[in-house]
Amino acid sequence: MVTNLVELFTVIFLSSAAALLLGIPMRRLSLYMGLVDYPGAASHKTHQNPTPLAGGLVLPISLIIPLLILQGEPEHETVIILGGMLGMTLLGVFDDRFTLKPILKLAGQVLVASFILLGGIQIHITLIPWVDIFLSVLWLVGMTNAFNFVDSMDGLAVGLAGISAAFFMLVTIDSSQPSLALLSAAILGSCVGLFFFNVTPAQLFLGDSGAQALGITLATVAIAYTPGQAGLPQAVTWFIPILVLGVPIFDMVLVILSRLRMHQKVYLAQQDHVYHRLIRMGFDSTRAVTAMQLGAILLGLLGFISLELTILQANILFASIVLIGIALLIVFEVFSQREEGTAK
Repeated sequence: MVTNLVELFTVIFLSSAAALLLGIPMRRLSLYMGLVDYPGAASHKTHQNPTPLAGGLVLPISLIIPLLILQGEPEHETVIILGGMLGMTLLGVFDDRFTLKPILKLAGQVLVASFILLGGIQIHITLIPWVDIFLSVLWLVGMTNAFNFVDSMDGLAVGLAGISAAFFMLVTIDSSQPSLALLSAAILGSCVGLFFFNVTPAQLFLGDSGAQALGITLATVAIAYTPGQAGLPQAVTWFIPILVLGVPIFDMVLVILSRLRMHQKVYLAQQDHVYHRLIRMGFDSTRAVTAMQLGAILLGLLGFISLELTILQANILFASIVLIGIALLIVFEVFSQREEGTAK
């Protein structure tokens, strides 16, 4: 149990150090296993050198070891979350190595999500059990793919994951959930260490194994976050996870809507993500990544601020953010259509 902030800082330090120490040997192991992303392997891949897909190998070890050191025997909830992460990591490793068909990949994601639900972690917002189950699977699978989608540039996805983990650490402290705060701190530390190797020019990529593992882990923490036990009303807190994970959600919605408009397959990777659109709007690579991560920080801050608002004020704030998001979707799509018209 977390008794003071020193334990949180300790697990952040240990996770960061573990990820840094594991980076080089896991890169070599990835090369040995054939987990390599080659330049030009697909139209959206623009890196210049073969890059190990080692993120999924570094993440679980650098995250679990510090938790075991500080927690000893982890709580049931933590075991389920880590089990889901390991399951998604394994699925991602197979996908990175053998390129699974989309239907098999989706089936594997649903299977991992089902394990988490059977472990007792699921959404409870309606009075109809099957609706809550459906929403839980949709959220878990959706966020898994959202982080896979947003992993479109060096340092982007791991930076967004670290920011989200930091805010989950803060809100779970506020909701008196110390085991979740400690887990969030471990995720943050792992992302800090991975960021060193993943920042441009990347020495390793997250791969599907790393991106999907981060997505499912943060999505499960979001469901397990129950501020009601600290006296915070659900009418104020229900949208906090949506804001904390808002940038990956926005990117996924934009990509899906855009590809449906263009009558393209949703699961085929292309250069139509928020990052790519910012580049075409005139941003350089560093500023495009920074803009998205800054957006994640601002959304997290607004989510935390909303905890002190009345129910009406908090929901008006969330509705305003949604409207701004819709406006941005329109701006991106209008700009994209103008580009298409110019190309013709």
